[in-house]
Formats: sequence, C-alpha cells, structure tokens
Amino acid sequence: MRDKIKDQQDNAEKWFQELRNQMVGAIQKLDGSNFIEKKWDRPGGGGGLMSVLKGNLFEKVGVNISTVYGEFSEEFRESMPGTEEDPSFWASGISVVAHMKNPKIAAAHFNTRYISTKGKQWFGGGCDLTPAIPENIETTKFHEGLERTCNQHDKSYYNNFKTQCDNYFYLKHRKEPRGIGGIFFDYINTNFENDLSFIKDTGQYFINFLIENTQRKKDFEFDQSDLITLSKKRSRYVEFNLLYDRGTLFGLKTGGNIDAILMSMPPNANWD
Repeated sequence: MRDKIKDQQDNAEKWFQELRNQMVGAIQKLDGSNFIEKKWDRPGGGGGLMSVLKGNLFEKVGVNISTVYGEFSEEFRESMPGTEEDPSFWASGISVVAHMKNPKIAAAHFNTRYISTKGKQWFGGGCDLTPAIPENIETTKFHEGLERTCNQHDKSYYNNFKTQCDNYFYLKHRKEPRGIGGIFFDYINTNFENDLSFIKDTGQYFINFLIENTQRKKDFEFDQSDLITLSKKRSRYVEFNLLYDRGTLFGLKTGGNIDAILMSMPPNANWD
C-alpha cells in the first residue's frame, strides 16, 4: 500500500513540475521578460522553488512549487483528515498568481495540491479571476471554459465547484466577493488516475486562458482613474489572503517559506 501511495505522490509531484515549467515558459515568451528563481528548504523536511517575474505585461506574476513533509503541529492536525493516530504528512503543490499592469486585465489565480496523511490522500485547488474593471467577455469566456473542462470529467463538478468558489472567495467582513469566481475544490479522492486527469486538464485550461486573455487585452487603453480602481481592488486581494486563504494558513502552520507564502500579494494596494 505504501508503494502505491509513494507512486501517486511521485506522479503528482512530477506533473506539478511539468506544469510549472510550461507556465514559466509561456509567460516569459509572451512578456519578453525572465523569471527570477529562488530555491528554499524547509527545516522540517522538503522545500520548493519560488519564481517571480516583474515584466512588461505582468506587473508581478509568481509561479511556486513545493513538496514538504514532516509532522503537523498538535494544533493544526485537528483540522486535517487522517491524522487522528499519526501527525505525519506529505504535501506537494503548485501556485500561480498573476497581477497585471493593465487594469483592464483581471488578476488570475490557480493552485492545486496533493496531500497525504496516515489515513487519507486527496487533491485540492482551483482557479479564479479578480478583475478591477469587470468585462462580460472575459467573465463569460472564463466560466464557459471551466464548465467544458469540468464536464469532461463529471457533469456535477462545475456547479458544485463554482458554488464552493463563490462561498470561499468571499470577504465576510466586507460582505462582498473577491472577484468573479471560478472553481474551488478540496478533498477530492475518487480514483487517483481520474482525479489527476481532472487536475491536469484544469491546469492546462488555466494557462491557455491566461495567455489568450492577456494577448487579447494587452493593448486595451486605460487612464489614471483605472489605475486607482486597480489599486483599491488589490486591497481586497490582500485582505482575503491574510484573513481567509487556506494556502497561506497551511504554509504558515507547516513552516513554509514566508516569501513564497506571501508571493501572491500584489505589488501595491490602496485603502483610501
């Protein structure tokens, strides 16, 4: 059984690395700038690679991968399935956040992870858009593509995961959504090969949409008032990530790299 789980871990980790390389290559080609890479090690076991680009179209885009292992703290293990008798865990994942220079192009986020504990293994993740200036074409295309991707695997996925996304990316203290949604899922464990196939297709769809949407809108005109709107919208992004984001919490609770954890933050924000 352990050999099977190890094979699954290896397969998930390998694909996260492949997707990372594809995303970095596609973004560099479109932007004409290069990522700056920084490896990091986790004292308790494992580590990762943080890659950040500050370029011509992408004001700040980060692509992070990591694989960490060890034991959950007594406090945190209570919230993680399969740790009742053993606090050990293994987790691998990829996270992508793109903040654009042009305020007419939505900020984009994708992440997925595979986690193993003594008694459970599962995938989690999702993707969503946070436009400062919403556009019907952008919103419609994004959701239609997600629905097609989900329907290839399970007809119930899109509606269920969209609802979970809407509920998750919601700033309770402001009573407003972070953006226009997408899909969000956790604790997926139906069949490893089928689940990994869904994760792969979702990741592929995200990078294709990000590149195509940026190409379509990169020359849209904007003015100073649009930049002010963007800066204010980014403040909501900061608030969500510091108050509610599960990935931020997981990284902090498991001794992850602080710079990599906070990579998702926009380059600037305004609360005026």
